[in-house]
Amino acid sequence: MTTDTKKITLDINGIKEYLPHRYPLLLVDRVLDVELGKRITAIKNVTVNEEFFNGHFPHKPVMPGVLMIEALAQTAAILSFMTMNVKPDENSVVYFVGIDNARFKRPVEPGDQLVMEVEILRQARGIWKYKATASVDGKVAVEGDLMCTIRGAAEATMKGAAPADGSTEG
Repeated sequence: MTTDTKKITLDINGIKEYLPHRYPLLLVDRVLDVELGKRITAIKNVTVNEEFFNGHFPHKPVMPGVLMIEALAQTAAILSFMTMNVKPDENSVVYFVGIDNARFKRPVEPGDQLVMEVEILRQARGIWKYKATASVDGKVAVEGDLMCTIRGAAEATMKGAAPADGSTEG
């Protein structure tokens, strides 16, 4: 009996097929491993050239926590789309439904490699719940439970849903 143990990986071009995000908000650089329907491991290479370091903070550059959570959410979205065997179109939007138990344990600085691990806890009625952890050099930087839903842009606008960034623009 043979089992297929082929490792699923994605480079940046493969990632762009599963995420609508683009510079400067595409926060996943490589997918290292995927177990469809279960888990994903991806990385974000943090460099001093990132726009947010100009203001956060000029004297001590630190990656904003909300961007670490966003990077985890993007990783989760890749896992969900791959699990559904669907590539999003230009109208697909992934919205946060909730973020629970978020804890920030260490700063992330230029030169760090953020290793993101996301596990699907459950999926029901269009809501996905994940356990997400990002670490640097084996030390947890941020962890939390994320809940997201995937919608078409027109559908979300008609129902009055707000984008995950909290803006009120439709």
